[in-house]
Amino acid sequence: MNDSLLVEARDLERSYHNGREQIRVLHGASLELRRGEAVAVIGPSGSGKSTLLNLLNGLLPPESGELRLFGRAHTELTESDWAEMRRTRIATLFQDGNLIPTLTVSRNIAFRAGLAGVHRHDGDALLERLGIAETAQRYPDQLSGGQRQRAALACAFAMQPELILADEPTGSLDYATAQRVAPLFFDAIRERSLGALIVTHNPELAQRCDRILELRDGALSPWVSAQFS
Repeated sequence: MNDSLLVEARDLERSYHNGREQIRVLHGASLELRRGEAVAVIGPSGSGKSTLLNLLNGLLPPESGELRLFGRAHTELTESDWAEMRRTRIATLFQDGNLIPTLTVSRNIAFRAGLAGVHRHDGDALLERLGIAETAQRYPDQLSGGQRQRAALACAFAMQPELILADEPTGSLDYATAQRVAPLFFDAIRERSLGALIVTHNPELAQRCDRILELRDGALSPWVSAQFS
């Protein structure tokens, strides 16, 4: 495997059950993601975008197909292996921020970085760049939704991951803030040679990525439509 290739997925399948009905969410989904590359995934609500993220971070196993992360096949990875990768190599950004409510923003950053073995982090500088330096000593319930989302971004970058999986990373931001934060997000991806898979309904965010894939009918394909779902 090429050292620059972080994710390689071939023909991933995943379904879930609604009572006795089996609903196929992913059907033959394939993608590749390299270091320094940002790939957007768009598609209708319920098309399987969140399921795809959960396959890539090991929270769900594929029912069939091939998945390799950092050169290792998913069939070779134990639960402990996945937990270690989520701790040190994969940062998942959820829409709600997923901050620890009993820790200040500053301590959330230090805790997340420390879990990854990073004891000298740039959390204060990240908060400054993201425009929320004043929140460092606040708790998550004292923040707006947009501030929590930016604090979560700071936590993710402070851990110095190799792969970021982001679910609507600017979804809680107002337009002006999103316009200011998005370039910082992509600059950090390229400066640090990370790979990023970004699930979004935001056309401007998607168009900042290197590639856009559309998830529809369970499969991924290059986006060619002029309209977002």
